[in-house]
Amino acid sequence: MQPLRLASFSTQNKGGNPAGVVIAPQHPSEDEMRKIAADLGYSETVFAHPQGDAWRVRYFSPESEVPFCGHATVALGAALASAQGNGMFKLTLNDTAITVEGHNQNGQMHAALQSPATHSAPAKSGLTDAALSLLGLQKSDLDPRFIPTFAGAGATHLILALKSRDRLAAMSYDLAAGRDLMRDHGIVTIALVWVEDNQRFHVRNAFASGGVIEDPATGAAAAAFAGYLRDIKWPHGGKITIIQGEDMGAKSIITAEIPDEKGASIRVSGEVRQI
Repeated sequence: MQPLRLASFSTQNKGGNPAGVVIAPQHPSEDEMRKIAADLGYSETVFAHPQGDAWRVRYFSPESEVPFCGHATVALGAALASAQGNGMFKLTLNDTAITVEGHNQNGQMHAALQSPATHSAPAKSGLTDAALSLLGLQKSDLDPRFIPTFAGAGATHLILALKSRDRLAAMSYDLAAGRDLMRDHGIVTIALVWVEDNQRFHVRNAFASGGVIEDPATGAAAAAFAGYLRDIKWPHGGKITIIQGEDMGAKSIITAEIPDEKGASIRVSGEVRQI
């Protein structure tokens, strides 16, 4: 049961978001999964075991279990393709079922997940004010084309769009205060977004709820954000590119494909590399 170490949404075999992947005949105990995740120290570790014609999957950060993690799912897809052959794999999560498609060709790994259903709703003003204060931002820093929003695709995120790339680059906050805010309001990350153009976005995801300042690539938040763009009828053209991790020195590229149906699953894909 040696954990695999993979980075999802890498580009040209660099960057990406590291994840632990544990594939075993059965899940370890919950205490063991927590310890493995903490020992690896990545933002998430995914645990999978065969269950009928699917894989039973759970996700743990160094701090807690999380309901869904995109980059760990993409890493799992690549790992399953390497072990089982290229193809589509059914995954049973705690609260829903999804799929991931993995390909490994000539040592190049790629995977694409189909997210849980998406939803979005305006964020309450109290949370918005608290998040802005945490991040040292003012309401005048926000892009007026977007309102602060709860967006979900298996996990719930707060989306804040910024007018300035410089304000995005300057993101900082107190980890303990961020953890308390996110847990009190039931959000997994705060996603700060800057719009380069209608189909290209730069993002930073504060992830204090998982015990780290930020993720260099966040597939679950990418799916949630893509679903939100669909809800507001943003001219996305059916596909967006998210650049993340650049300010951390771990540039990551996430592709999200957006069907027309409201709430429908988002296809999130990217390159995977071994660490």
